[in-house]
Amino acid sequence: MQGHERHLRLLTETIAAVNSTLDLEEVLALVARKVAEALTTEACFVYLYDEAADELVLRATHGTAVEAMTRRPRMRPGEGITGTAASERQPIAIASEAHLDPRFKGFPNLPEDEYESILAVPILARDELAGALNVRTVHARRFSSEEVDLLVAIAGQVAQTIEHAKLYGEAQNRVRELEALARISEAVSESLYLEESLEAIVGATVDAVGATGAALVLEDGNIAWPEGQAGQHAVRMPLRWKGRHIGELVCDRETPFTDQERALLASIANHAAVALEHGRAVMRGVLAQEIHHRVKNNLQTVASLLRLQARSGDGIDPRKALDDSANRILTIAAVHEVLTESRHDDVELDELLDRLRAMLVQGLGTAKQIQTALQPVSLAGHQATALALVFSELLQNALEHGGDTIRVELDLREGDVVLTIADDGSGLSGEPSGTGLSIVEALVREELRGTLDLRSGEGLRAEVVFPAKEPR
Repeated sequence: MQGHERHLRLLTETIAAVNSTLDLEEVLALVARKVAEALTTEACFVYLYDEAADELVLRATHGTAVEAMTRRPRMRPGEGITGTAASERQPIAIASEAHLDPRFKGFPNLPEDEYESILAVPILARDELAGALNVRTVHARRFSSEEVDLLVAIAGQVAQTIEHAKLYGEAQNRVRELEALARISEAVSESLYLEESLEAIVGATVDAVGATGAALVLEDGNIAWPEGQAGQHAVRMPLRWKGRHIGELVCDRETPFTDQERALLASIANHAAVALEHGRAVMRGVLAQEIHHRVKNNLQTVASLLRLQARSGDGIDPRKALDDSANRILTIAAVHEVLTESRHDDVELDELLDRLRAMLVQGLGTAKQIQTALQPVSLAGHQATALALVFSELLQNALEHGGDTIRVELDLREGDVVLTIADDGSGLSGEPSGTGLSIVEALVREELRGTLDLRSGEGLRAEVVFPAKEPR
């Protein structure tokens, strides 16, 4: 009985420790140390599963410094003793001479052969492989069934902690990416001169990914504003404008670039392409002040939406919050794209709403039927941004929570624009609430100077009415 109580206490203490932080590297280091302490072993090795590469990657150790390794040990599920435990979803215990086991896989920079015994278990999150861990002892040791059960229980709880830490890390990376892109957009919008914009982009690129150097290479071969120096690894991202190749963003670093960093560099390259073409347009006489105004307003809108999402309280699924924020940013981008294509201050709402409808349907993967009756209506650019956000929130709500059939109507009525979204679902079950509704109400009231009417009967009907021309 005392052994069971001790194991329960060790389990509780270990999980409490690893749940004390959401930083993934801290979590893994704590797991390695606390697991080794809980089972009184000399070493613990924690592997995470890289699904894209189908490999288990050593991420933390206790007893061997992972920082001293020249290359992180990797193995496929089924390779080595730990990889076999991962692939078979079962613990494996070897009491002595573990390095002589035919399944043993050695690494030149990981002195595992100095350990006699091993106990390896998979880390499973909702029955999916998330990683594996093992404990090692210098002297021969036969692990008891209670110790095996303890390590399996710890691994099960650690899986959830790792998943939460991964989500937190993804959210932090997304924030850093948005901040980097915002800095680049701000730097570009502050300058009326092409050379200054390109210089700002190159400098921000170096800072964003910790590069040794970066440069913009134009289609004529000229290198614009090179900064820093070359490294062992280089990435070349094409600059494209309306299907035409107009240059490249080149970035160098001593260490390889991750897929996430490559995606960020691709976004920066898109910004650079826009800056390049807009800068050239300025030289041809297009007013740069209007570009500055639009970019600045869009960034302010994005910042306001993210702040509202952040203040929405506890109990929010981080992935849902990120997806909602991404949809709002894409909505703003769609308005900006229409403005850029038309090169006018007004937006044709029927065309814009049809684009947003297709974007949301594709993003959510829904098979619901959407009927549309969209009359041609023109609206000023900043008003179109507000209405686009309102439309996206209401349509997404109908797609996620409404009935099988949704009807969207856009019309002009006695000098007012009327947008109606109705579905044949069960309607509201109580007072309407939520971050999305707060956004809609604020935009309708403050940006459109209009009204929002929600009616629940045979489904939910949302009607937005606002003046077609801004009140003076």
